Amino acid sequence: MDSVVRGITIYAILLLITRLSGRRTLAQSTPFDFVLLLIIAETTQQALLGDDFSLINALILILTLFSVDILLSYVKRNSRRVALWLDGAPTVLISGGNIDERAMRRARIGIGDVLEAARQQQGLKRLDDIEAALLEISGGISIIPKRGD
Repeated sequence: MDSVVRGITIYAILLLITRLSGRRTLAQSTPFDFVLLLIIAETTQQALLGDDFSLINALILILTLFSVDILLSYVKRNSRRVALWLDGAPTVLISGGNIDERAMRRARIGIGDVLEAARQQQGLKRLDDIEAALLEISGGISIIPKRGD
């Protein structure tokens, strides 16, 4: 039973930390992010397993983590409030061609990130060509181009 409690606790802690760190970290990984992920994985493994490195304990932990994930997906499907708390909502970065500096700072997104998404998705080269930009809950940036006259 100790493994189940450890698994649920670590899952909740990692979910909270990931949620607090922001969506950008999920969409755009750097070498620093990769190294950090490896360190967190090793630290988490030690916290999950404790002194029990048996296959049975590993199986219990895997089943616990998948069960919690499946349970949360059902809860999110039935409760918009829980889904909003766990996943967040899209963040409007540019609206009507106007940059929301506060939203950009809060999301830790730079103009360069928006322009990169605009080039990749729409072939746009300038900010003047962007009607709206949204930071999606997945961490990606969606671009809506201005309509031509």
